[in-house]
Amino acid sequence: MVAKLFSAQAPSEKMRLLDPGCGDGAFVEGVVRWCRNHGSPLPRIVGVELHPGRSREASQRFSGNESICIRTCDFLQSELAPFDFIIGNPPYVGITELGEDEKARFRARFATAVGRFDLYLLFWERALRLLKSGGRMVFITPEKFLTVESARPLRRLLAERVVPEVELVSEETFPGLTTYPTITTIEQRSSPTKTRLLLRDGSERMVRFTHRGDSLAVDMYGNGSTPECDIVLQDICDRISCGVATGADRHFVRRTASLPGELRQFAFPTISGRQLVPGEEGVDPVDSLLIPYDHRGRLLPLNHLDGFAPYLFERRESLLERTCTRRKPWYAFHETPLLHSIMRPKILCKDVTERPQFWVDMDGSIVPRHSVYYIVPLDEEIVFDLAEYLNGPEAGHWLMGHCQRVRKGFIRLQSTILKQLPVPKEFSCTVAAPLFAAADA
Repeated sequence: MVAKLFSAQAPSEKMRLLDPGCGDGAFVEGVVRWCRNHGSPLPRIVGVELHPGRSREASQRFSGNESICIRTCDFLQSELAPFDFIIGNPPYVGITELGEDEKARFRARFATAVGRFDLYLLFWERALRLLKSGGRMVFITPEKFLTVESARPLRRLLAERVVPEVELVSEETFPGLTTYPTITTIEQRSSPTKTRLLLRDGSERMVRFTHRGDSLAVDMYGNGSTPECDIVLQDICDRISCGVATGADRHFVRRTASLPGELRQFAFPTISGRQLVPGEEGVDPVDSLLIPYDHRGRLLPLNHLDGFAPYLFERRESLLERTCTRRKPWYAFHETPLLHSIMRPKILCKDVTERPQFWVDMDGSIVPRHSVYYIVPLDEEIVFDLAEYLNGPEAGHWLMGHCQRVRKGFIRLQSTILKQLPVPKEFSCTVAAPLFAAADA
């Protein structure tokens, strides 16, 4: 990464280099080593680290070197002068690990703090603001910013700059962690060109960041064939979403066969992604999901839960450990289950799979969990025909070309991708009827 940083221009003593979130100083050490090996003067280096222990370790590591300054502060809120070079490995902190005040503060300050944002996206934005005109930056981050909807604002920012190269590096880069790391090189110049994309299989492609912030999934994974159509899946569906997230499946999911009688009135057949078996057509849930909500998604008072309430109270301390209880009652789910939408004829699929496959829940009795996506057509009469199309070669090829890749070549199906799946013209008749019905109402 240091070699990429200095490949266009070697540093000088007057230049400034930043490592945001510098930890114990691994990148700073890499810069010192590169300069020594290449007979180059050391630039003025600033390392920023929020954690006092790691900051202290970095300070001690470079004590006596007047060219290196380690600051203990929050990079996202600190005042810093512009830099000629920026290099780093920003922290990967998902939105579920942030408090409500933190999320509100970030959303007010950063254009990249949208949807289910990750902290590393904000580090991108802040670093780009601090990069001097003509400056160069190299970051290692998860590859998700290339494809996910929440990173669209970042891709717009990158479209305004030169991105010479994006390299997808080994999944084993960080032992014990599955991050699908990517090394991205950026230049602070306003004459954008195509980007050289280096894939993990050794192949190369030329891609372009667009001002719309479009996903690069198709460029990365190959174009899927598109059927002749004017509509996409979301046009003919009432809902396309992931299943219910309880935040504590170990308490809310029980084997149906051993379920006590006092809990049965609150139990619904449920299935996880692991229980959808590729190659098998049927779905046979063996578990039940205990749901303390009514069909409209309203949390029931404890005095309306009869035999369920004592069960919950026995697990109260464990349920309170969930992050969702900071803003919700202690026995609420992480996300509200909208049973009136879920318990209808629908199509199910795994969120992570080697090849896409879809299953039908015609009687609408199954409540899918968070690792399952469900598709509810506006017209339940098309469920089987739609599932047949989704399991066919055209839809499968399109999905393989648009979905994010994860470990060992598997794909991650997401609602934002599923919604944009083109569907044949024969399904277009299901679009108009609900629109007319709404107008009559």
